[in-house]
Amino acid sequence: MAAPVEEEGAGGADVRRQVLGLDGLRGLAALYVVLFHCWLYTFPGYPNSSAPPWLDGLMFGRLAVVFFLVLSGFSLAISPARHGWGSGGVAQFLRRRAWRILPPYWAALVMSLIISWFVVPASRFGPPTDSSILVYGLLAQDMFTAPTPNGAFWSIGVEAELYLLFPLLLFVRRRWGAAVLVAVVTLPVIGRGLMAAGASPVEGANWLAPNLAPVFVAGMVGAGIVVASDRVRRLPWGWFAVLAAVPVVALGVVRGSVWTVTHYFWVDLAIAPAMTMLIAAVATGRPAVLVRLLTARPIRSLGSFSYSLYLIHLPIVLAVIRRVAPHFVSPGLPTFGFTLIAALPVSVIGAWLFARIFEIPFKGNRSWKSMIALGRSHWTGRSARDLQRL
Repeated sequence: MAAPVEEEGAGGADVRRQVLGLDGLRGLAALYVVLFHCWLYTFPGYPNSSAPPWLDGLMFGRLAVVFFLVLSGFSLAISPARHGWGSGGVAQFLRRRAWRILPPYWAALVMSLIISWFVVPASRFGPPTDSSILVYGLLAQDMFTAPTPNGAFWSIGVEAELYLLFPLLLFVRRRWGAAVLVAVVTLPVIGRGLMAAGASPVEGANWLAPNLAPVFVAGMVGAGIVVASDRVRRLPWGWFAVLAAVPVVALGVVRGSVWTVTHYFWVDLAIAPAMTMLIAAVATGRPAVLVRLLTARPIRSLGSFSYSLYLIHLPIVLAVIRRVAPHFVSPGLPTFGFTLIAALPVSVIGAWLFARIFEIPFKGNRSWKSMIALGRSHWTGRSARDLQRL
C-alpha cells in the first residue's frame, strides 16, 4: 500500500497546519492495514480465506492503498491549488519529498532485512538477496522483481514514481484544467482494462503505478476544494461521498468479497471519487462529528507516526504469527486473537519509538545543517540547566 506520509504541498507548506483531520485519516487507515496483515497471514488461501466470514471486512487492504494515494494527491496539491497550481520548483519539491520519505524508509529497510534474514522471511521466494537490497534500496520495486524484505514496501515504489510525475501532472492541471488532467491519466487505463481478456486485467506484483495514477489524480483534483467558493465548500461532500460509494459497495456485497479482490483494477477506479469527496468533506470541516473524531488526541497522535507504523509493522506481525504464536496457541482464530494482543501494541509502540528517531526529526528540519544546529542547541541548553542545578 501507499505510505501514509504526512504530505507537504509542492510549495513546502505543512498540510498538517492547514487542514484538520488529514492526520487522523492517515492514522486510521494505517491501523486498518495492520489489522489486514494480522488477518492475511493468520488465515491462508487469500482471497479464498479460511477465516470466519465475520472477519471478511478485514480483507480489503488494497483499498487502503487507494485511499492513501488519493489522500497523498490531495495533500500534495493543496499548496499548488492555493498558488495557481504552480509546482514551486521541481527540484525543490523532489528534494523535500526525498528528505521526508527516504530516511525512515531506509531505516525500516535495514530492520526488515535483518528480520527477514534471521527471524522470518517476508517472501515465499525466500530471504532477500543482493538484488533485493539494490532494488528496494533504490525504490525500484515497482519496476523490478526481487525477493521482498517487507511485503508492505511495494507501494512505496508506486508512490515514488507518482512523486516524479507530480510536477508534470500539475503542469497539465494548470495549463488545461482538471477535466483534461483526469482524461489524460484515466482514459488510457480504462482502455487497457477493456482490452484485457474478459475486460478483467490480471495485475502482477509490479508495474502498478500506471494503474493507480488515476486515483492519485483524483485526490489532486479534489484539492481544488481549498480554493473553491464558499457555495461549493458548503456542499454536502460527506453525503456525496456516501452516494458515490453505495453502488461500489453494493456491487461488492452482491458479487462477494473474492470477486471484489480479483477485480481491484476496476474497483480502485470506481471507489476513488467517493474517497476524494470524503477527504473534501473533512477538509471543509464536515461532518463536524467526524472531524472531532479525527482531531481527537489519540487519533491525531496515531496519524503523526502513521508512516512509521506502515513501514515497520509487517515484520513484527510475521514474527509473532510464525515464530511466537505457534508456541502458545493453535492455528486459525486463536492465532489471530493472539496476534492482535501481541503484535498490534508492539507495532504501535515500536512505530512511535521508530518515528522519534527516524521520522520526526526529518519532519521538523529541512536539512542536515538545521538538524545538527538543533542538536547542538538542545545539548547546550541541557548543559546550562545542569550547571544551574549545581
